[in-house]
Amino acid sequence: MNTKKPRIRSYSKVLAEEFGEHGTKERAIFHDKAMAFYTGAIIEQARKEAEMTQEELAEKIGADKSYISRIENGKTEPKVSTFYKIIEALGLQINLSPLY
Repeated sequence: MNTKKPRIRSYSKVLAEEFGEHGTKERAIFHDKAMAFYTGAIIEQARKEAEMTQEELAEKIGADKSYISRIENGKTEPKVSTFYKIIEALGLQINLSPLY
């Protein structure tokens, strides 16, 4: 019978071990990649909810289908101006508000 308690580790500790502490180059690279993935996932979900194909979205913003695919897969991040074009093409709006 195994009586050892499982070792519970905080998510922050896991990230630090895997990608470095906050403020390190490695952690910044991880954060940038994570944000690209997150942005792509949001765009993909919104596109699907709008019942639009990647090709249709690309056509609306004057881009290639492969560009939309790279964004949705987190391989590239759109420029801010392109992000706004995508949001508008999907019939969405962005609201900015303070965090506090």
